[in-house]
Amino acid sequence: MANNQVATLDRSFVAVAHPLRREILERLAQHDELTVGEATHDFPISKPAISKHLRVLEDAGAIVRVIDGRTHRLRLNGDSLEEAYAWLARQRELWERKLDVVEEFLRQQQNAAGTLDTPRTEDGA
Repeated sequence: MANNQVATLDRSFVAVAHPLRREILERLAQHDELTVGEATHDFPISKPAISKHLRVLEDAGAIVRVIDGRTHRLRLNGDSLEEAYAWLARQRELWERKLDVVEEFLRQQQNAAGTLDTPRTEDGA
């Protein structure tokens, strides 16, 4: 993976690493556009802290901010997280294949143990 791709992937995961940022993304996913106040109205943190979270989302490209006078409007840019989604999908596929192999191995072990531990009749046969 090229350094630029790694940096983009890292920024994407940093963007979704915090629950408040994920909440902002979820709110934006439900609307075409929200003001900063609408997107963050009930967060129990200061405005400077909200600004830092928004900056992380902007740096990752997850949101787009449009400034109209004193009003800052936010829009979701879901395409920016596509690379992270693709990476997760590849990892899931890899682990599912590995777990399928383990499951098959365990099934074979159970079958082998089951044939060895078949109950004997009273005459020992």
